[in-house]
Amino acid sequence: MNFTEELIKREKELGRPVRVGLAGAGQMGSGLAAQIGKIPGMELVACADIDLARAENALRLAGIEKIGHNKDATSYIENGQGGVVDNAKALAELPVDIVYEATGVPWVGAEVADACIDAKKHILMLNVETDVTIGKYLANKANANGVIYSVANGDEPVACKELYDFSVDLGFEIVCVGKGKNNPLDQTANPDTCLEKATKKKMNPKMLASFEDGSKTMIEMAALANAIGLPPDKVGMNGPISQVKDLNKTLIPIEDGGVLNGIGRVDYAFGPAPGVFSIVKSDNPTVIDEMAYLSMGPGPYYTFYRPYHLASIEAPRSVGMAIINNEPGLQPTTWIAEVIGHAKKDLSVGDKIDGIGGYCSYGVTYPVEESKEFVPLGLLEGAVVTKDIKKGEPIAKTAVQLPDNLINSLRKLQGN
Repeated sequence: MNFTEELIKREKELGRPVRVGLAGAGQMGSGLAAQIGKIPGMELVACADIDLARAENALRLAGIEKIGHNKDATSYIENGQGGVVDNAKALAELPVDIVYEATGVPWVGAEVADACIDAKKHILMLNVETDVTIGKYLANKANANGVIYSVANGDEPVACKELYDFSVDLGFEIVCVGKGKNNPLDQTANPDTCLEKATKKKMNPKMLASFEDGSKTMIEMAALANAIGLPPDKVGMNGPISQVKDLNKTLIPIEDGGVLNGIGRVDYAFGPAPGVFSIVKSDNPTVIDEMAYLSMGPGPYYTFYRPYHLASIEAPRSVGMAIINNEPGLQPTTWIAEVIGHAKKDLSVGDKIDGIGGYCSYGVTYPVEESKEFVPLGLLEGAVVTKDIKKGEPIAKTAVQLPDNLINSLRKLQGN
C-alpha cells in the first residue's frame, strides 16, 4: 500500500488529515505548498515567513483561503482553516503534527528544529545546511523524544540514500555514491554575479550563488556521508567530468583507472545532473554473467542511476515516512564529514561574515579528521574576523569570533 492510501485511512480514523507546518515560503516552500495541496491525507495549515504575504500565498497555493495571523493562527487551524506567523519558532506552538524547515538559513533551522523536537513534533529538513552543522545533535534529541528528525525527500541526499539502500540490499560492494552537478563551479560566485541568471530562473540570487560556488553540493554530500557512513574521498572530493555511461570507469579506485583513493566513498560528478548514482562492484562470475545478460555492462563495476530528483515536488513523501512508517528518510548516524567555510575574498580584521551564498565564504567538504582546526560553514553567519584571512583559505577557529546564538551552543553540545 502506498503512503497516500495509508494517510487517507488515517484521516478517516482520526477525522482530520495530517496537519503540516512550513517554515520558509521561498521557492522550495512554495513548490512544496502547491504539491501538498494535491495530496489527500495531509494538509498544509501553517506557514512561517518574515513576509506574511508570502506565507499567506503559500497557504493559498495549498488550497487554504481563510487565514489567521500570529496570535489568531491557532484558533483558525483548530477550526479547519490556516494560520501564518512571522516567527518560525512559533510553528512549534501551533496545532500541527509535522513541520518542514525550508528557510535554508542554518541558525533559523536550528531554532525551528530544536523547538519542534521540544514540542514533540516531527521535523523534516529541506534545510540541509542545518543538518550538516548540528544534525547529529538534533537526530539524537528527536530519537530520545520519540519524534522523527529527517532530511526531507526531494533533495539529492535522500535520493542517493535510496539508491545506496537498494545497492546494499542486493549484496553489491559499494564503491561510490553521489550526485551530478550541473552548475559550473565558481567559488567567487555571489548574489551580484548571479543576479541576472537568478532573475531569469525566478530564484533568490543567494541561493543560486550557493549552487555555483559549490557550497550546496558540498553540503548535500556531507549530509549523505554522515547518514550512510561513507567518507568523502578527499578534501573537496574529486568532482570529475563524466557522462553517465562512464561513471563506473571514473568513480572507481585509481588502481583500476579511476580517481578514487579507495572503495566506499561519496563524491559528485559534472555531467550526470540532475540525477544521482551508486557505483557498485561484484567479483562473482555468476553475477557478472547475469549483469551482462541484463545489459548492465561487462563488470566488475556497475552504475545504478536515477536520472532525476524532484526537489519540493517529491518532498511530501517524507510525511508518509514519518507518520506512517515512523522512520526518517535520512539522518546522521555518524559524523565523518564536515563542510568547512573558506574565504571567498580577502577578509580583514573587523569584517563581518555573511551567510551561505553571500559575499564572504563558500563551503568545502572535509573528512572530519582533517577539519578540526577550521570553522563549519553553518556557524559562520555573523562571525567577526579577528585575524586577516586570504582568499581561498579555510577559516580557522582562531581567526574569527563566532556569534553567541543557539546553533553555536548546540554545536558545542554535539561535540566534533
